[in-house]
Amino acid sequence: MNFEHTEDRRMLADTLDRYLAEQYPIDARHAAAASPIGYSESVWNGLAELGAIGALFPESVGGFGGDAFDVTVVFESLGKGLVIEPFLGALVVGRAILSAGTDSQKSLLGNLLDGSTVASLAHDEADGHYELSHVTLKATREGEAYVLDGHKGVVIHAERAGLFLVSARTSGAADDEAGISLFLVPSDAVGLSRQGYGRVDGGRAAELTFKQVQLPASAMLGAEGQGFAVLEQAVAWGLLALCAEAVGVMDVAKQMTLEYLRTRKQFGVPIGSFQALQHRMADVLLEIEQARSAVINAAAAMQADRITRERAISAAKFSIGRIGTLVAEESIQMHGGIGMTWELPMTHYAKRLVMIDHQLGDEDHHLARYIALAPH
Repeated sequence: MNFEHTEDRRMLADTLDRYLAEQYPIDARHAAAASPIGYSESVWNGLAELGAIGALFPESVGGFGGDAFDVTVVFESLGKGLVIEPFLGALVVGRAILSAGTDSQKSLLGNLLDGSTVASLAHDEADGHYELSHVTLKATREGEAYVLDGHKGVVIHAERAGLFLVSARTSGAADDEAGISLFLVPSDAVGLSRQGYGRVDGGRAAELTFKQVQLPASAMLGAEGQGFAVLEQAVAWGLLALCAEAVGVMDVAKQMTLEYLRTRKQFGVPIGSFQALQHRMADVLLEIEQARSAVINAAAAMQADRITRERAISAAKFSIGRIGTLVAEESIQMHGGIGMTWELPMTHYAKRLVMIDHQLGDEDHHLARYIALAPH
């Protein structure tokens, strides 16, 4: 099997890497992360113009890619640049619309692809423990409308989002897969409020409160009570993206650590000449290649049947969580005390690796899920 990217994908990766190296130095990234919106609009628009969003979607809806390996190429470059702009929301919400949307709903994709509309997934709830089927926000049918009541947490870029993909329960118990419905909710919906805050690894998120938010029936995405499958597939794309992003982050952390080992001297020689550090670095390099292989396997399984796809995705996310933590810890330790300072970019790459593990399910969650999905 040929694992080399096509010429188009290599060109896209080179273009994104070059743009981010020139336009997105770490100081600019920090300034954007600390801003009221939590990212840089100019960088977001610049990346959109380069086709970074369009590459995530097929030509049928105005994109120019859409394959799983297109997604991994884009997000690996975003990981290298430690990008905090709202790509993940665009991918997950866009994929859900592409999968289950009406023609009218699919018309929203144009604004997602050109970056003019920021979209966010609003699914996590208190006590959810990463379970996709845990939904307690209620959607009650009233005539030709639905009324939403409840809360959603840790909605990334929620303060700037113009569109939310919201999971709500129209029937069943809190953890049932059946009875979940999806809604496309505009940010200016009456009764929707946001409480924003900064994230540990940069950027912003918010808690959403829905209080008698009335939506027309046309806001429902897919069939009533059958949103779980659409949500699961859309989140699978998000998980693939996060795993690819982590590989990009790991590659930079690796290069930074290797450079430090080559230049930092102790007893008159580079510390990279010490055999103990060489062995530790060799282990890190091997683990990163294992993570890369897991992402390739997950990308190859995206068009397979549900069980094959979900097991490959959970296997990759478990691997990324374990290896990402290892790379973060080893990189920091081999840098010594300086590795803990804010001024060193390495610190922020390590922090991002740790936080990726907790996004859309940590390694423990995905290991359990991988086992649960095994054929009996």
